[in-house]
Amino acid sequence: MNAVSVGPIGELAALLAYPRAGFRDRFESARKSLSAEAPAAAAALEPFAAFVAASSDAELEEAFTQTFDLNPGCALEIGWHLYGEDYKRGEFLVEMRRLMRRLGVPEDAELPDHLSHVLAVLPLMEREEARELAAQKALPALAKIRKAAAGHPYDGVLRAIEVFLEGDKS
Repeated sequence: MNAVSVGPIGELAALLAYPRAGFRDRFESARKSLSAEAPAAAAALEPFAAFVAASSDAELEEAFTQTFDLNPGCALEIGWHLYGEDYKRGEFLVEMRRLMRRLGVPEDAELPDHLSHVLAVLPLMEREEARELAAQKALPALAKIRKAAAGHPYDGVLRAIEVFLEGDKS
């Protein structure tokens, strides 16, 4: 994932990429950033922190694959959770691609409606526009993903994202 990392939410977004080399460092950076700026979100991340500490690299990779690749209910394409295969998803994909280009967020192998892209654009948007995107798109889709991810280690990452987005009400 080549998304722009801006603050804790960008660092959390980076945890939604397949755990390759440097994942543990990215995780610790996100955890430290959250602890300083969003303690409730950092607390939500703790079950995942315990899993990371107790797991080998292969186990981290397996957990990611089991959670996001083999469980359609945990797919990270939020447009799919919101619209299914309806044409409205296509409109959302186009809208996200335009938003990413406008804000300088590079595209990668993931579709524009991938949760990591949505999280990457939020800190770059005008505050009210970001709140609207989070409230109307990210949080409703995240609730569906979390329901399907219950019991999976990555649910801690998803919960931390949810807590962070819900807490941004100032």
